[in-house]
Formats: sequence, structure tokens, C-alpha cells
Amino acid sequence: MYALIRKALFSLDAEQAHDLTINTLKTLGRSPLNPLLKTLFACPAGTSKTVMGLHFKNPIGLAAGADKNGDAIDGFAAMGFGFIEVGTVTPLAQDGNPKPRQFRLPEVEGIINRNGFNNYGIDYLIENVKQAKYDGILGINIGKNTFTPVENGKADYLVCLDKAYRYADYITINISSPNSPGLRQLQYGEALDDLLQGLKARQQELTEQYKKYVPIAVKIAPDLTEAELVQIADTLQRHKMDAVIATNTTISRETVSGLKNAEQQGGLSGKPLQQKSTEIITRLYQELKDQVPIIGSGGIDSVASGQEKINAGAELLQLYSGLIYHGPHLIKQLVKQIK
Repeated sequence: MYALIRKALFSLDAEQAHDLTINTLKTLGRSPLNPLLKTLFACPAGTSKTVMGLHFKNPIGLAAGADKNGDAIDGFAAMGFGFIEVGTVTPLAQDGNPKPRQFRLPEVEGIINRNGFNNYGIDYLIENVKQAKYDGILGINIGKNTFTPVENGKADYLVCLDKAYRYADYITINISSPNSPGLRQLQYGEALDDLLQGLKARQQELTEQYKKYVPIAVKIAPDLTEAELVQIADTLQRHKMDAVIATNTTISRETVSGLKNAEQQGGLSGKPLQQKSTEIITRLYQELKDQVPIIGSGGIDSVASGQEKINAGAELLQLYSGLIYHGPHLIKQLVKQIK
């Protein structure tokens, strides 16, 4: 059935297809048909595990970017995910970059986007989270507004942390999108130290205020040198971060050179990212051991590619582009077979 749905969706512009999918899942997820969706997807229970002090019913999650505003939480939940991450969301609503800004590379099951954190703002997302009936693990992915200078970026993350804390099971700091000018500078040296120090201090204050500890994960880029990756691993450990998500999209075009749309600016995701993200996980695990859990993301399109990331050191997995190309059956396969 998904082959027919995909054919129809791929006849539309990539962003139009995405918006249609989100609106459909939003409508069905909030309707009396929600139980029917769960029956239709028929995802098995899977193997539960505890990561970041949180109990996940299975290790397969939805990556940030799919449901930026938290509109379709219950619709995605019906597919059987063990956890769902919404966002990236910013303090204030913003349009993102000019359209078109999403491009498919179907020959290699890739996607390039230069969305630029288009979202309706943290307050809109929180209202959706409050209304959702989903009872699984929910992550909220936060970023800074494009018009906020990088040197003032920490203030934006703190605003979002304050507002999301009560409603999230964990919070992810997105400092690795290639589509928000200057954002990746926050991954390095003193800027990263200062950001993480500020976030951990606020986390402690909020823990005391709400009598609830909400873990903080950091999402990193795949385009890091060996030295940069080692430095980030050291910084994550020193600040006792709760998890790291490896990885975001890549600006490299090595795996898609010569293909239609390969020249488009933005971050490349999907199968072309698969090997690079797994290599980052492998090297990261060598540095972190079991001190900071790794959530693997990037090009998971099968049980084999998902298991590779688990074997490389990931504790949990996240999907997005693979879901677009393979549909909900991929979730079912992963939940059932990942060990």
C-alpha cells in the first residue's frame, strides 16, 4: 500500500508532500479513528530499554524535523515509535529560508533541505504537546532564531529550555543544522563550553523548581574533523550531558555527486548519510565509552543499517528520511528485529 501512497506523494513538491502528510496525521491522530490507525500499522511491542534514566518501550524513535510544531504527535505515535522528538523549535515563530527548500534524490534515497528552522515558535508547540494523548517518551528539540546573533544564542536556548522543561521527557539542543547561519560555530571550543555550562546550570535550577530531572541531549553534525570530534566528546563528558545525537544532516556531496539536485545548498539526509553517521558513532563511542549514551540517526533504511549503528555504540535510533522512502513498515521491522 505504501508504494502507491509514495507514488502519489512524490508527484508533489517535497514540502507540499510533507505538509500534506503532517496535516493528515494531525487530523487522524486527533480523531476517533486513532485506534484504527494503531490497528492499521500493527507495530509489535518491541524490546524496552532504559536510557538517560528514561524507560523506552522500544529503541526506535522519530527524529526532529518531521513534526517541527508538534502538530501530529498522536498520528506518529500510532505508528509504534518508542519515542518521538518534535522541533526544532525557536523562541519566536519564523518563516525559514525561501522556497523551494526541500529536494529529493530518489536514485539514492536522499533528501536535501535548507528549511532554516521554519516553525511557529515554542509557545505553539507547547500547546500541541499539552493536547497530545501520547504516553511514550517525548523529546523537544530547541534552537535559536535566525535573527539572533550567534554570540547571543545561549539566551534563545535558555528561553526554550525554560518553556519546554515541564512538558518534555528530554530536551535536545540543536547546534548542528547547516541551514541556520553561524549555528555550527556553537559546536566548538569556548562557545560550546559556555552554552553547555549555562544549560546545565539552568537544568539544575529547573530540576529543583519542578522536582523533575529532564535530560539534555546535544545533536552534532557529521562534518567534524577527528580533532573536533574528540574535543566535543571531552566537552560532553566534562559537562555531564545526558546524551548525544549523531548525526544531523551533512553538507558533503561526495556520495551524490552528479545527481539531479545534488548541487542544491542545504543538509543532505537519507541513505547517502548512512556510512558517515555510523563512522561518527563508532569514533564517538571510542571516546565516550558508556559515559554519555549515543542516539544514532542518519540513513537508517533497513534492519541491517539500524543494527550497524547499534553495534557501533548507539543505544537508540531515530528515523526520518527512511520513513519517507520506506513508510511505516520500516518502523515495524526495526522494532521487531533490532537487538
